[in-house]
Amino acid sequence: MPRLLSAAPFRHRHDREIFALAVPTFFALISEPLFLLTDSAIVGSLGTQALGGLGVAGQVLLTLAAVCIFLAYGTTAAVARKLGAGDIPGGMRDGVDGLWLAALLGLAAIGVGWPLGPHLIELLGASPDVAPYALTYLRVSLLSTPFLLIVMAGTGVLRGLQDARTPLVVAVASYLGNALLCALFVLVLDWGIAGSAWSTVIAQGAGAFWYVATIIRSARRHGVPVAPSLDGLRKSASAGFALFLRSVSMRVVALVTTAVAARLGDESIAAHQVSYNMWALLVFAMDAVAIAGQSIVGRYLGADDVRGTRDSTRRMVEWGVMAGLVFTVVVLLVLPWAPIPFTDDPQVASLIMASLVVVALIQPLSGVTMVLDGVLMGAGDQRYLAWASLGTMLTFLPFALVLPEVAGSQLWGLVGLWGAFAVWILARALTLGLRARGGAWLVTGAERPR
Repeated sequence: MPRLLSAAPFRHRHDREIFALAVPTFFALISEPLFLLTDSAIVGSLGTQALGGLGVAGQVLLTLAAVCIFLAYGTTAAVARKLGAGDIPGGMRDGVDGLWLAALLGLAAIGVGWPLGPHLIELLGASPDVAPYALTYLRVSLLSTPFLLIVMAGTGVLRGLQDARTPLVVAVASYLGNALLCALFVLVLDWGIAGSAWSTVIAQGAGAFWYVATIIRSARRHGVPVAPSLDGLRKSASAGFALFLRSVSMRVVALVTTAVAARLGDESIAAHQVSYNMWALLVFAMDAVAIAGQSIVGRYLGADDVRGTRDSTRRMVEWGVMAGLVFTVVVLLVLPWAPIPFTDDPQVASLIMASLVVVALIQPLSGVTMVLDGVLMGAGDQRYLAWASLGTMLTFLPFALVLPEVAGSQLWGLVGLWGAFAVWILARALTLGLRARGGAWLVTGAERPR
């Protein structure tokens, strides 16, 4: 009994620090899928083919963002460790180098992605009716990639410094501006799907400018030069390589699901676009705890506090499970009305509802997976995350290729595809859970040895 009484205030202390980081991060994260859903609803007014084109091109752009996510996650962990060790100028130096690397990668993405656009659209299985919409959206949106990657790197710097409020303000302002511009360009000016893409370019550009101005001010305040450092760029790139491999494996899963959905029919890819964005909305919400985990775990390990790392990790897993259970109930309650904002096609509506049942059921497991992924990332355990992601991706592929084929109908084919997705989530939860139970990831100090 005394043990329980003494533990209670300690647990409340972790709740406060998790809450302080996770709540603003939650609203920042859900703002993106919310406004993506808004874009889907606006583009859906152009027809099923335009909505399918948005879904196909969106997966290419999401893949680009995902493979570069190390700009945010790696920077968060590195800056948080140095904050815990009392070296704020060192953390700012890492942050400035991350911004330069983001800008260079963004320019390279435009140069590579523009000529490869038609081949990427074809690879994802877009039909002849969907492909022109997808290519138009993709080529215009590619212009926003330097801005997008700068936003990611800037977000990582501020979260590493335990500042979750500024990313919230930038995210909400950017995505609100994107939604308003999308409605103006598509519904009023009649620019078609290109209008949705141009709204993204403008909104991301404004967000990138905001981050650059904020971080330059902070760097100068701590006496850190803002010029690029070749050694710093090399360090940032090498530190993110394992996270790059992790992200590539995860995006293979997303791209395969999109390609399989596209081959099931135009109605399936349109429905999958909506279901996937709703899944992303819920997962991003739980990712708020995971990102808080990156900051908290990095700071504790930088300060040589293993007990604090363990206890905060346990509490964050509990948060993830509770959030997942709540989201399961919410999705099942709104299920009959979920398709209404996106389509008036009864077949697409029935496909959306069927796939959302699976989305609802995997939420608690998704909560555990997202939190543990963030914890291990905050610990700098990137090598294990890379190999675990590769293994779970290989586990997913046979199910994704077989289950839709044996389903016998478009509806059960899409449900089977989401069933394969659930297998992937389960595999990730198991591999991450086994790692977290051990102690190999608990490496302390201002920098994790390579």
